Amino acid sequence: MELHGTIKSIGEIQTFGSGFQKREFVLLTNEQYPQPVSIEIIGDKIDILDPYKVGDNVMVGINIRGREWVSPQGDTRYFNSIVAWKLQNSTT
Repeated sequence: MELHGTIKSIGEIQTFGSGFQKREFVLLTNEQYPQPVSIEIIGDKIDILDPYKVGDNVMVGINIRGREWVSPQGDTRYFNSIVAWKLQNSTT
């Protein structure tokens, strides 16, 4: 999937005890009712955001990931995340 929009904010790189890294940014979509969408970049793709700044118009290649979590009480919850794998300048 692809999203088109303007970078609204860029977060810092987060490094976890296991060495895993992620970085988040917010994309304001280009549509009739623009939506601020939080997107993650993980692992070896962290540096794809480096050339961009707040205000840049970009196209983002994304994957939607879901996961299931069962609490100690036995309640099941589901979580989704949007993960970028490609970023490029966009004129739309």
